[in-house]
Amino acid sequence: MPVLASSPTISPALRTDSLACRRGERLLFSGLDLTLAPGQILWVRGANGRGKTSLLRLLSGLSSPAGGQILWQGRPLRAAGAEFRSQLLYLGHHNGLKDDLTALEALRFLARIHGRPSGADQLVAALQALGIANRRHAPVRTLSQGQRRRVALARLALDLAGGPAGLWLLDEPYDALDSQGIAVLDGLLCAHARRGGSIVLTSHLPLGLSDPEPIVLQLDKLGVTQSVEAALA
Repeated sequence: MPVLASSPTISPALRTDSLACRRGERLLFSGLDLTLAPGQILWVRGANGRGKTSLLRLLSGLSSPAGGQILWQGRPLRAAGAEFRSQLLYLGHHNGLKDDLTALEALRFLARIHGRPSGADQLVAALQALGIANRRHAPVRTLSQGQRRRVALARLALDLAGGPAGLWLLDEPYDALDSQGIAVLDGLLCAHARRGGSIVLTSHLPLGLSDPEPIVLQLDKLGVTQSVEAALA
């Protein structure tokens, strides 16, 4: 049985069949079957080392599974190729910002390599949405951790402005954010889901999302031989 079931009238955007993940000699999990429909948010939870980041890397195509397969809109990731990558936004635990660039330059660099809008007005609007436009000319190395996270998260605002309603994979996106930043991120996530996008995220913080309410996958409850049904919170 799948962890998640999409509506029978809506094709799943993302699906895994008997997915297995290994780190070195250690098998983190196996037999993971899930479907994620457009407009759904999946919150992956678990203790450190349980495989949260590893799962995101598998779903993004950055790592290869130890078993099983991942499908995007009914096609294996490798077959989906550039089409999948054009609809993917992956934000890792690290911000991916270059210290020697200004906040604006760093965001422009990320936007261009990921094929997102990179005009000056669009970049400033995205930084403004995250409340960091007043620091756009400051070198990244001078920004606090919370400010750096806001610059990285401005990619989400850019995607909403000009990207497809695809898949967001976000590793601990709430890290280093204050209450205002958390509220802004909540709004971006809900907006993406409402336009038909799909989201998989990890977070050790409680989530306040309700429109839509996230579906929870507890990796701590997913053993290497257990039924995946036990992983539903």
